[in-house]
This record gives sequence, C-alpha cells and structure tokens, in this order.
Amino acid sequence: MARAAAQSVQALASSLGALPPEFVRPEHEQPRATTFRGAAPPEIPVVDMSSPDAGRRMAEAAAEWGIFQVTGHGVPAEAVAELQRVGRGFFALPQEEKQRYAMDPGDGRTEGYGSTLRKGDLEGKKAWADFLFHNVAPPAAVNHAVWPESPAGYREANEAYCGHMVRLTHELFGRLSAELGLEEGAMAEAFGGDDVVLLQKINFYPPCPQPELALGLAPHTDMSTLTVLLPDEVQGLQVFKDGCWYDVNYVPGALIIHIGDQIEIMSNGRYKAVLHRTTVSREKTRMSWPVFVEPPPEHVVGPHPQLVADESPAKYKAKKFKDYKYCKINKLPQ
Repeated sequence: MARAAAQSVQALASSLGALPPEFVRPEHEQPRATTFRGAAPPEIPVVDMSSPDAGRRMAEAAAEWGIFQVTGHGVPAEAVAELQRVGRGFFALPQEEKQRYAMDPGDGRTEGYGSTLRKGDLEGKKAWADFLFHNVAPPAAVNHAVWPESPAGYREANEAYCGHMVRLTHELFGRLSAELGLEEGAMAEAFGGDDVVLLQKINFYPPCPQPELALGLAPHTDMSTLTVLLPDEVQGLQVFKDGCWYDVNYVPGALIIHIGDQIEIMSNGRYKAVLHRTTVSREKTRMSWPVFVEPPPEHVVGPHPQLVADESPAKYKAKKFKDYKYCKINKLPQ
C-alpha cells in the first residue's frame, strides 16, 4: 500500500527564508547563547588505540567526559569513504524515492527513513534533521526490505562497515572492562555477547536559515551501550561538561565514541553517559553516521556484581533493555 508523502526538513530547507517558530529553541538552549566561546576550551580526548596506554586513556575519558575520539582503530579509509558515498547518494535521491523507505507510524516499525518534523518535544519544538535508520547486526535482527536499493552498493558498503564495527565494539568493550578491574569479556557478556544489536543511522542536517536559534538534535544521552560516530568535516557535535557546551573538533580519520546509558549502568556510574546535542550550519549540509550498540531487547542490564559493595551500593536498577528503552522514550520514571 502506498504511503502518503511525508514532509522532510531537507525539502523544507530549500524553500525557507526564515526559521519557522517550531524550530526556534528556548533561549537557554540556543547555540548562540550557550556555546563556550572562551579562548582555550578543553579538548575532548583523542586516543590512539595502538598506543600502550590507550585503555587507561579511554577509561579516563569515559569517566570524565563520557566521550572520546579514537585513531588507530583499524577501520580502513576505503570502508569509511564507501559508507559515506552511499549515504550521501541516498539523500541525493528524489523525495519520492526516499519516501519508499519511510517509517510508518501505524506499523510500529522503528526502522526506515524519517524526519524530526513528525514529532516535537514536550514544548512542541522540533529539531532540524532527517535520518535513515536500520539494524545491521546480528543477522537475525536485520530486515533488508528496509535497506535502500539505491544508490548502487548500499548494502555491500553497510555490511562491510558493520563487520569493522563488530570487531571495534568488542575491542572497546574489552579495554573498558579491563580498566574497571573486570575480565576483558565481562562487559560484552553483560550486554548480550554475540547477540548485541548494531543499528546504523544516517543523520542529515541541511543548511538552516538561522542556525544560531536551532538545533539538529536536542540535548540527550544515548540509550545504547556505546555509540561509534563517523562525522563529516562540518562542525556540529557538542558535549556538555561543567555547565558549558563544548564543540567536538573534527579530527580527520577519527571515530567518536559516546558512552551510553547502558555502560553507565553496568559500571555503576564509574563511566558516564555523555550529554550531547547537534548544531547546524547556515551554508553547509552536515551528515553523520552513528552506529548504536545495544543489548538485545529481553536482555537484563544492571550494575555488574563485582562493582557493587557496601561502600559503593548499586546506583541503578537492573532492567530489561526493552523496558528501559520504553521508559526513556516515553519519559517515564526509571
């Protein structure tokens, strides 16, 4: 059955001279008023994964910032370039072609092409972004019917990149686990082992007529264990620390690792989920390719038993991931 055409921010942006009121953020969220403008802002740590002290430095960044960038990660530049090529190719398609993959609110499906135009926040404010979202692992969670057929090579590029993400995820889990004093495999096991779910998303932020008033994504932490973000060179990602919003500088060849809610829970608060948001540009389109690494829906996540003691009691309740996700999406008490 054909779906009704959906409006997209990409289409809206091409016809605007001023920002519609539903996109104007409250003053306390507007980038022009809240971004750190000092002479020497602190820099988000950049860690070379091939260095002997990489594990320690990643753990320190996860505890202090909840985010770090990694180089020496072993993901080939060719795989990155091909993923970006097919992602840009998809968003260059005619709107009616992209619409073939649109999310349908009526069927409960969370994968597909969508836009932040569909839903505002509690104050009715909307973010300035379109997106494409689908599972890439494990095989049982993948539905290729929601993967674009165009441009050519889309499936191959995503499958190849996913293979590198599976390997990198296990390496990150191992190092972060060891720095907690646990076995290297403890973190992976705590999140479902080989059944962990990887979700590939493409964020598309078109030029905005008044970027100082808008946000591409509102402040949030990720529900995931961790998120591996591939950025492009257009500035946009910001993180919140010590009462300020800081830009995450683009480092060519680096991947950005966000600590998500599930690692904060599993580590009993020793690692922190990063509060972050996205700004937009007046002249340039910005894109990013995050991979969200999540436990299976029925898997229970709680503080690791070895990290709970009389002097450090459990700070979080153990809960099935699907229940945690439901509560967070619907803004219910945790």
